[in-house]
Amino acid sequence: MARRSTSLNSSALASAEYDDETQVLDVTFTSGQSYSFSGVPVEIYEGLANASFPGRYYHQNIKGIYG
Repeated sequence: MARRSTSLNSSALASAEYDDETQVLDVTFTSGQSYSFSGVPVEIYEGLANASFPGRYYHQNIKGIYG
């Protein structure tokens, strides 16, 4: 699997895409804005994809940690 994608059940986050080969996570917000984060382990993407509260997971585990 090279590219994974999931819709997120969140009022702020719409979807996330992850590239296994480059370890790049793309997060799209409900506003339409997208951000890319590099060097993200697959476990972080899977945690976001399976989080009960994706917005909280994003703020605690991705934002400000990955560039």
